[in-house]
Amino acid sequence: MEQKSQIDLGQLEQVAFAVQWKDDCCVLMDQTKLPGEETYLRCKDYREVVRAIKELIVRGAPAIGVAGAYAVALAAKQALQLASASEQMGFFEKATAEISAARPTASNLRWAVEQMKAVVRDRWGAGAFEMLNQHAIRIHEQDVSCNRAIAGFGAPLVVPGEVITYCNAGELATGGIGTAVGVIIEAFRRGRVSRVYVCETRPVLQGLRLTAWEMHKRGIPFTAICDNMAATVMKQRKVTAVITGADRIAANGDAANKIGTYGLAVLANHHQIPFFVAAPSSTFDLETPTGAQIPIEERSGEEIIGILRNNRPKFPLPVFNPSFDVTPSSLISAIICEKGVAKPPTQKSIADLFKG
Repeated sequence: MEQKSQIDLGQLEQVAFAVQWKDDCCVLMDQTKLPGEETYLRCKDYREVVRAIKELIVRGAPAIGVAGAYAVALAAKQALQLASASEQMGFFEKATAEISAARPTASNLRWAVEQMKAVVRDRWGAGAFEMLNQHAIRIHEQDVSCNRAIAGFGAPLVVPGEVITYCNAGELATGGIGTAVGVIIEAFRRGRVSRVYVCETRPVLQGLRLTAWEMHKRGIPFTAICDNMAATVMKQRKVTAVITGADRIAANGDAANKIGTYGLAVLANHHQIPFFVAAPSSTFDLETPTGAQIPIEERSGEEIIGILRNNRPKFPLPVFNPSFDVTPSSLISAIICEKGVAKPPTQKSIADLFKG
């Protein structure tokens, strides 16, 4: 475990906001429309947030957690419109269960919902919405601070050169500047990153659509590549690090992230390139011993075969579409969070981070 005093990174001004709270509404950038359109969805009903999470309008574990916190506040506001306390609590319990289950793999969502429920566990009443609203804002602000701290801890680990990232772990995936992308932004600011190779990330293309958009907005040199080109890039280019985010990290350091991350870690290990995972402490699930116990969401096969559009076969096309895979801690060089760096990530080094 490594912990050092954090360097002042300034504000690291955001260029995009995945989640915002305005006029008692949870406002979400519709990431399914990017990069072509920058449109927003205003959610006044918690069920609209749940749908947005399920349909990837908002995605990325930290951003889902923030959105989930705001959804709980909205659920409380709706519950308080009912006549009796028992009806209110029944509605609220049902709503929070729905919110928590919207995406089963990411631990941040469940963590945020439990944090919110604890606020009103013994204090339900007329002021419940205001209390929950303020706590959701604090969760959001905490994620912004976490992102900055992660960037400060992570940037010095990057040997100057070119880096590869996968999926999207930037401003569109968090409440702040990003986890993995936050590290890249700060490393670029320090002259430690000269180019970013952005893997397209099949089947929903979060890298090609979202991370490339963020790199463009930031003015950071980047090159988009198909996922199956990563090995060639590692072999031919001066790649000094692979940096990804995570959706859940087990107690032993096994990390679940977007499907394809595991393969990238195997390639990095073969080419002797450091593989870093960046995530806030809310992504850690210390009650889950290893990655084998992490539930993996399986999504509709339409995400894969949709690329065929009007050229689909007339025969049945079975599809296997797990949304995540698990990278064993043995392939991870370090896990970076706002508490410090677990290097190498082991059950002990991770537990030590959480002692402070």
